[in-house]
Amino acid sequence: MTAASPSDARTVVEAVARESYGRLIAYLGGRSGDLAAAEDALAVAFLTALEKWPSSGVPDNPDAWLLTIARRRKLDERRKEEVRANNASHLDLIAAEIVAASELEDEITDRRLALMFACANPRIEPAAQTPLILQTVLGLTATDIAARFLVSPKAMGQRLVRAKARIKNEKIPFIVPEKEELQTRLPAVLAAIYAGYTNGWMDIDGAQTLAHEAIWLARVVVSLLPEEPEPKGLLALMLYSEARRTARQDADGAFVPLDNQDTKLWDRKHLNAAEALLDRANAIGRTGRYQIEAAIQSAHVARRLDGVSNWQAILSLYDVLNKIAPSPVVTLNRSAALARNGRTHEALHDIFRLAENPKMAGYLPYWAARAQICTDFGRRADAIEAFTVAIGLCWAKGERRHLEEQRLKIF
Repeated sequence: MTAASPSDARTVVEAVARESYGRLIAYLGGRSGDLAAAEDALAVAFLTALEKWPSSGVPDNPDAWLLTIARRRKLDERRKEEVRANNASHLDLIAAEIVAASELEDEITDRRLALMFACANPRIEPAAQTPLILQTVLGLTATDIAARFLVSPKAMGQRLVRAKARIKNEKIPFIVPEKEELQTRLPAVLAAIYAGYTNGWMDIDGAQTLAHEAIWLARVVVSLLPEEPEPKGLLALMLYSEARRTARQDADGAFVPLDNQDTKLWDRKHLNAAEALLDRANAIGRTGRYQIEAAIQSAHVARRLDGVSNWQAILSLYDVLNKIAPSPVVTLNRSAALARNGRTHEALHDIFRLAENPKMAGYLPYWAARAQICTDFGRRADAIEAFTVAIGLCWAKGERRHLEEQRLKIF
């Protein structure tokens, strides 16, 4: 161990939280099925790390250290009484699980996959399955998840609490089910993986760990279900996006939109892998949402071949997606494609109709797209208003700077 400053210790704790949260929760809650108690125990361990590591040093194996501390850490007297009255058996099981985890650290990721499919059990409310995976496996907060699903944090928090209680009360096992049952749980699992990826993708100023974890999980699901096309489509979709990560920022850290990116900076290895996956998915003969979204990304990156974006193909694919998986987000993206095809009146009509959906009020991509379409149509006041709202919603420094620059151009 080497001593660390408080800021360095906090950085390591935050990194472990991002990278290992789901693995640790899967171990802590695996035997008892009590995810809430597992989260409490892990929170105590993280707090202890922040207290101890600046003086004692960061351990060589932070995961094992946290698991051990979670077992040994004594709660205050009030908490002890509560545990004795209500949760003693669960914490005993968690403690036993921690001991096993410290000895079997290489297996932690396997249990995380089992936790994902446990969260997608049909006995859990369908609307809670994907959010529960995002919180327990990928470590997103209820507020982050609420923003992804366009609901209030309070409503999402209540949904998650009910789901965790059901896992505990009905003793839903943390196992990877048989292949027949895997297929019924697959939509919630894929939705969670993609939501986790997009959360990491949007953080252009921060760590990429969450995006990489989502890609890893998708690879595992592809290997579990080689005859299913949608896992391949999802993995292809994420690899298309990941191939462009380096090109999203210039040398000064400013955000670079897709149309302005230097295609020479795109990762050819990722692009080739994505194309191969999409071909394999399409060859199976069934088409789903993620395959269509991957095909849209394929049409976008075709610009690397001749310098021209095929916006007609992109619009046609959005028409298909709107039929098989309609949503406000699909309508939003289709509006942008309409505008790029010169159908600005239709794009403007659709974008303003979307404003009737209250969920769009706090949705950054909506206001950014609205700002651009209004700019293209010459509606200066509307564009300035939309850019201003988008800037207020944007937390990524590079993207916010880009939005501010775009607004300045039309003043």
